[in-house]
Amino acid sequence: MARLSIADLQHVRDENKATFTLRKGDFKAKIVVHMGTCGIAAGARNVMTALMNEIALSGREDTVLKTAGCGGLCAREPMAVIELKDQTPVIYGDLNEENIKEIFREHVMHGNPVEKYALALGGETIF
Repeated sequence: MARLSIADLQHVRDENKATFTLRKGDFKAKIVVHMGTCGIAAGARNVMTALMNEIALSGREDTVLKTAGCGGLCAREPMAVIELKDQTPVIYGDLNEENIKEIFREHVMHGNPVEKYALALGGETIF
């Protein structure tokens, strides 16, 4: 096996920064997009891309974006769960590129869940 250079190690660190942040607890928001086959077929990749763009545009470094498998409500895909520190997670469904941007701006940026897209409150928390 070839030896890793400092640049290689820095690249690995940068690729895994969100995971390290998650472990250290230096984040204020966690977003999980369901990417099971039903979610992908319904447009979850577009939702994920829109979220990545919104996070980048916002300049936030305290937001972790992750993926999960099927959320069990295939008819309501694409779905995502947003959890802010010290708040109950909110499960959103029937997402698209436009409504996930609205949800990001209102819920993640300002702490106000968007009821019109919410399916349920609660879920597994990691805070």
